[in-house]
Amino acid sequence: MHELAITEGVVDAVTGRLPGARVTCVRLEIGALSGVAADSVRFCFDLVTEGTSLAGARLEISQPPGRCSCRACGSEFEPGGPIALCPVRQRRDHRPGRPGTQDHLGSGGLSHVRDMRLLGRSGHPAGGSRPARRRHGHAGGHVHGTDRTVELQQKVLAKNDGIAQLNREWLAGRGILAVNLMSSPGAGKTTLLERTARALAGTTAISVIEGDEETALDARRILAAGSQVVQVNTGAGCHLDAEMLAQALRALDPPGGSIVVIENVGNLVCPALFDLGEAARAVLASVTEGADKPLKYPHIFRQADLVLLNKTDLLPYVDFDPGGYAADLRKVAPGALLLQPSASTGDGMQPWYDWLRSRTPAPRE
Repeated sequence: MHELAITEGVVDAVTGRLPGARVTCVRLEIGALSGVAADSVRFCFDLVTEGTSLAGARLEISQPPGRCSCRACGSEFEPGGPIALCPVRQRRDHRPGRPGTQDHLGSGGLSHVRDMRLLGRSGHPAGGSRPARRRHGHAGGHVHGTDRTVELQQKVLAKNDGIAQLNREWLAGRGILAVNLMSSPGAGKTTLLERTARALAGTTAISVIEGDEETALDARRILAAGSQVVQVNTGAGCHLDAEMLAQALRALDPPGGSIVVIENVGNLVCPALFDLGEAARAVLASVTEGADKPLKYPHIFRQADLVLLNKTDLLPYVDFDPGGYAADLRKVAPGALLLQPSASTGDGMQPWYDWLRSRTPAPRE
C-alpha cells in the first residue's frame, strides 16, 4: 500500500533534518483530498520507526479540509466530496452536478510533516525554552532532559519529488518524452504498447519501462514487439517511484527525440500519488471494467492529461454507456483528452499515435 512508502517518507524527513535526535512526537498533516488513509499511516508508523530515533514516538495526525476555487466565478469553497462542484454555479445554473463544473483544488491534497518534539538527554540538552522535566525512558529508568519542538513543514514525499525533478530535467535535456501510463490490472496496457511499438517502428523510437510486482512476462512481450525495455519488479510495492525510474533510465539509456512509456504497476490508487518526473500522465481504462471508474477513483483521473478507453470492440457485449462515462470524466477531469481505441483490433489507435508524436520534442544536440 502507498501509505507504507509515505510513512517511510515521514521518517526520512525527520531523521534527515536531525539525525540521531531522540524524537518523542511527530505531527503530520494529511490533506482531506490527498488520497492517503490516516489509519494506514498510523499502522505503518510503528513498523517503519523500529530501530530508528523515532522508535516509540507518538504520531499525531491532523486532516485539514480541502479548499477549492471556481475557475468561472472565483468563489472559494470546501468540496463536499472528491468531485469539487462550485455551489454558486450550481445554484445559478439550476443543474447540480452537470458535466464540466469540476474546479481547481487549491489545498488539502498534500501531506506534510508539520513539526516534531525532541527529547534532550541529561548532559546534552536539546535546547529551547521549555522547562526541564522528568520523563520515563523505554527501559523503565528515569531520563532527565528538555523538550523542544522543531518546525519542519516539509512535504512527506519531498525526497521523491526532488528525484522526480532531476528525472524531468534529464529527460528534457535530451528531448525525450516520458509518459506515465497507469491503469488497473488487465486493462490492456501491454497490448496497447505492443501495437504502438509496431506501428511507430521506423519513424519514432519508443522504449518501455515495465513495472510489475513480479516476473518479466510483459517485458518479453514488449521486446518481441521491437522496443527496448527495462523491467522493474517492485516486490510487494504497489507503484513505481522516482528513484526506480532514475535507475531504469540509466539502464535503458533512451536516445534523444524518443518516447519512453512507463507502464506503471496495475493499480488505480497508489501510482497517482507519486511523481516520477514524467512529462504527461495517461490513464487506460477498459469497457469491461464498468463505466463508474472516474467517479470511484477520481484522484488518478483528475491528474490525467489523457484517458484511453480501451476494448471498445467489446461494447456490443457489455453493459457500458460511453456517453455517461465521458460525462462523468468531465466532472472529475475536464481538461483530460478522451480517446476510445481498441488495442486488440487497432481501431481508433491513430489519435493515440498522433498524441504521442505531437508531444515528442526534437532531439537535443
